[in-house]
Amino acid sequence: METPDTTLNELKKHIFHAFLQSAGRAFILVRYSDRVLLGTRGFTAEEKENGIILVFNSKMNFSWDEYGITVTLVFGTSPQRCSIPADDITAVYSPEMGAQFVVTLQNRKPLEVPAEEKTKPEGEGAVGERPRESPRNVIQVDFTRKKK
Repeated sequence: METPDTTLNELKKHIFHAFLQSAGRAFILVRYSDRVLLGTRGFTAEEKENGIILVFNSKMNFSWDEYGITVTLVFGTSPQRCSIPADDITAVYSPEMGAQFVVTLQNRKPLEVPAEEKTKPEGEGAVGERPRESPRNVIQVDFTRKKK
């Protein structure tokens, strides 16, 4: 039986792929979590507070499985191996389509991680509890196109 979290994550995945197929790219907002791995880069102080927006296009090589997204992203000139749990994706949107899917996490319980999974395996991100979401963690997206 699927849990509400599993169903919600499948919906995020479906919308993400629909945006990629229709518009050629999709944006995701990822909240700060010890489970999110952005290579050696990590999160800045501002990103820990507000999350990070990542852009994917249809030509990128990535996989989205039951855990989430695994991809190598380039920050500046530095490629970083990234692992993004679907649970930590709080929005999926497409400026081209003028559409967004936002998940509110205010009433959800923190993820319970079994004790044996709380250690950090070599080469992987640490596993821990989700931070509580701040009601201030709201993004505003301007979908208007600039005319050239």
